[in-house]
Amino acid sequence: MSVDGSLDRRKQPPPAQSAGNGNGVVQPGVGQYAANRLRLNPNKDHKPDNYEDLQLEFSPLLFSSLEQYLPPTMLKVSRDVKLQYMRHILLRYSPEGERLRVQRHREYRQKIISNYQPLYRELYTMHAANFFVPSFLKALSDNTEESFRNIMVEPAPGIYTFEMLQPNFCEMLLTEVENFERWVHETKFRIMRPNTMNKYGAVLDDFGLETMLEKLLDDFIRPISRVFFPEVGGSTLDSHHGFVVEYGIDRDVELGFHVDDSEVTLNVCLGRQFSGGELFFRGVRCDKHVNSETQSEEILDYSHALGRAVLHRGRHRHGARATTAGRRVNLLLWCRSSVYRELRKYQKDCSSWCGECQREKKERQRLSIAATKMELLKRDGKATT
Repeated sequence: MSVDGSLDRRKQPPPAQSAGNGNGVVQPGVGQYAANRLRLNPNKDHKPDNYEDLQLEFSPLLFSSLEQYLPPTMLKVSRDVKLQYMRHILLRYSPEGERLRVQRHREYRQKIISNYQPLYRELYTMHAANFFVPSFLKALSDNTEESFRNIMVEPAPGIYTFEMLQPNFCEMLLTEVENFERWVHETKFRIMRPNTMNKYGAVLDDFGLETMLEKLLDDFIRPISRVFFPEVGGSTLDSHHGFVVEYGIDRDVELGFHVDDSEVTLNVCLGRQFSGGELFFRGVRCDKHVNSETQSEEILDYSHALGRAVLHRGRHRHGARATTAGRRVNLLLWCRSSVYRELRKYQKDCSSWCGECQREKKERQRLSIAATKMELLKRDGKATT
């Protein structure tokens, strides 16, 4: 999709000590389209939104009609979320619609790149020595699990933090994004935001940074993911969605509980001065268990620091608490594997990475062992008699 999204709308994050479903319920959204379903019978009492004011691949009347078949949980969300939900369903079953979508997005991106004048040309190609801190470069040069672990902290299973970006690069990228946003404002160009949850921020690929981000994925993130996330396609990451998000009193304030549309997510704080905005993590889940309870050992709160990266599975449930002062901007790279996504269609056992699947498997094993012991005791008792 041209505008990829997480699974939730904005909502108040749960208290850190909570360990049940109070940690948040992941609502349907753009990232969960693989499991989208429509009702068999329409909800005739529902009054659908009007889509006549939008330029769409399909007739606006089709969206209004289809809306009556949405699941009950979708009827109360915003028009934008319903639109994305229905678009994905229609495009999934319409090759012509998908071809048209790709063509329109290509034209949209080309129009921006042809008219926007970059402020810092050096950002648009990968200059590793100017972008990254020396410890990160050395670890990638050595390219061993030991070298990666030497620069990383693992505050909770499957969450890795490490120093990554130089302050000068962070400031340069921030200034470039601000320059792009000024151009958008002055030209009144309507841009696509990073996802359905963030009203502020920009898709970096859309104004020319795609090549640089491809290099970041291929040469830096995939080697690390090959070691730490092999069970979710870490060695076969082959595409990305790169963007910045902005938080502050006059921006988005917080981010609701969700999972990402990625196999692996890189999240790096670019600054500037801010208070609050902590990430909260609540365990890795497959589609079946995305709303299951959080165990106490899965609870983690993480405070951002300039240039410091967080690397985690896209299916690691998380959110961001309110930024209470200043302005916080983060670079995110959603890393995806087309091979893993194809194989996942046939995957029935997620116990290699889903926390709830692992617990269910252990419980089945425990019950099986207990039943076997009981049967052996019964046999032993009969033999003694």
